[in-house]
Amino acid sequence: MKILITGGAGFIGSAVVRLAIAQGHSVINLDALTYASCMANVSSVSDHENYAFEEVDIRDRAALDAVFTKHVPDAVMHLAAESHVDRSIDAPSDFVETNIIGTFNLLEAARNYWLSQGRPDEFRFHHVSTDEVFGSLPFDPGIQFTENTAYDPRSPYSASKASSDHLVRAWHETYGLPVVLTNCSNNYGPYHFPEKLVPVVILNALAGKSLPIYGDGGNIRDWLYVEDHANALLMVLEKGIVGRNYNIGGENERTNLELVKTLCRILDRLRPHGAGSYAGLITFVTDRPGHDARYAIDASRMRDELGWRPSVTVEEGLERTAQWYLDNEDWWGPLLERSELGKRLGTNI
Repeated sequence: MKILITGGAGFIGSAVVRLAIAQGHSVINLDALTYASCMANVSSVSDHENYAFEEVDIRDRAALDAVFTKHVPDAVMHLAAESHVDRSIDAPSDFVETNIIGTFNLLEAARNYWLSQGRPDEFRFHHVSTDEVFGSLPFDPGIQFTENTAYDPRSPYSASKASSDHLVRAWHETYGLPVVLTNCSNNYGPYHFPEKLVPVVILNALAGKSLPIYGDGGNIRDWLYVEDHANALLMVLEKGIVGRNYNIGGENERTNLELVKTLCRILDRLRPHGAGSYAGLITFVTDRPGHDARYAIDASRMRDELGWRPSVTVEEGLERTAQWYLDNEDWWGPLLERSELGKRLGTNI
């Protein structure tokens, strides 16, 4: 299968690119190379005969049309998005333009291409989204997000992703475009851009800096190892039912404080330092505005229909992630020089 992957130089997108090539697919990696993109993420496959790269912004409709005409893909996997909640609070327009207008442009380019090819039944448009579109859950382990949970986004980021989800469904219902959708829980793992919680904790700990936790650290997330997620996404693309949405979760709920303490224990073992446990660096900071209390995914549809389950526990995944960062300073070192990294965002209200 020849797959056009948008956002393929980003964190999740690059994991999908690497796995798709390993599985024998051909990949066209389309990325605008914004601040969070990194071509080193795909350096292991960049010389592969089945890999091509196009530097294109999904807001540029003419450029999108040209990519479809040039490469003639069998499927689209749409991962390109602005994704950092704190940044969405400070600069919501970037999220509206990329996540909503960009998705609209991609849908129209894909629809025009699909029609020009004679509406092939096997074509797929896979839209990759987040569980944040569902809002916040109570602290009740019996309640989880399902595919039928009503949307209730609370941040500019989640609202922009909810909007893009609705556009994709509308293009299926109105125009017949063969789509599948997925909503995932919090990802972590190798190549995670160092502005999210897990890489921030690892890199701050190694530098002896404070480990910031919003509020009292009681917010709960379900943690999904990025390589498990990539596997699930390709499975949905190949086997998912057209028009259907699938929730992808890690089956690993932890409070933010529990997660950070677990990561500190792992680092204590992998890279001990003379000042005692890294947990002594934990610092509680003012909470994010509108911070959702809990996310939890019911991934039974993935398990029952497609036979997918996550392969690692959060402890196993965090150990792999920590070791990867310890071994790959040449990757993350240069990224720390990028604009606004290390600064607290999302308080400009």
